[in-house]
Amino acid sequence: MILKDNKKARIRLTAGVVILCLLVGMYTIPKTQAKSKFTYAYGVFLNAEPKDIPKMKNYYRVVIDAQYYSKKDVAKLKKAGHKVYSYINLGSIENFRPYYKEYEELTLSVYENWEDEKWVDVSKKKWQKFIGTTLANRLKKKGIDGYFVDNVDVYYQYHTKKIFDGVTTILKKLKKKGYVIINGGDTYVRAYAKKNHTLKPVMSAVNQETVFSAIDFDNDRKLGRNDKENSAYFKEYVKLVKRFKKDVFLLEYTEDKSLISEIKDFCKKNKFKWYITGDVDLKVP
Repeated sequence: MILKDNKKARIRLTAGVVILCLLVGMYTIPKTQAKSKFTYAYGVFLNAEPKDIPKMKNYYRVVIDAQYYSKKDVAKLKKAGHKVYSYINLGSIENFRPYYKEYEELTLSVYENWEDEKWVDVSKKKWQKFIGTTLANRLKKKGIDGYFVDNVDVYYQYHTKKIFDGVTTILKKLKKKGYVIINGGDTYVRAYAKKNHTLKPVMSAVNQETVFSAIDFDNDRKLGRNDKENSAYFKEYVKLVKRFKKDVFLLEYTEDKSLISEIKDFCKKNKFKWYITGDVDLKVP
């Protein structure tokens, strides 16, 4: 789950297993992990603005909230050789979005710890059409390569067949339009894989936050390390995704040098990409 101000999107921690996330220091991927002229393979900049585009020059894959970028802005990134993915919120809706009032009737409950946001009943065809077609097409027309899909964890919050089917319907619509990175979503992804023995129709990759790092929201967002049990769970999850031949990205928040070393070693060993940052707002360093 992404932290955000009142203009940009935030990533959600997966499956409620962890409400901890860690932030500080910016460390990224060595040149050997990146495409040709780019120093780093991956960067998540959900609170960046169009004026920050020049600062993204060293990152091959960039994740932005393209609702706040023009087609011309995206074209600048594409011309420079970047792969561009846009945030899209599948399972909840923030009250600062211009379409909030139109879809508020479909909301289920307030998102814990985020009072400006509510979970959405994704089983409703009105929402499926809006996210999977209307909004997705609007973003696609700007020239993006795919979607960074947040809050698939609505299926963890509302563990029912109709919610599962609603998530699936939207993901399949998105997948037909481009590359789909599911942010977290372990409960849904595991269930879909078990049922269908494939992940191909619904995703291209997973972005997993805080496999190693953590932040204590109840203690002034104190920085720390994820506990062994949670860390082991998410390590196993991303390896599961890899076994289905999908890409894996890690998003970690820490400036702890020993932890950074562990993250990089784990990713190199498993051929994952990673972005390690100390910016809670996910702006461009």
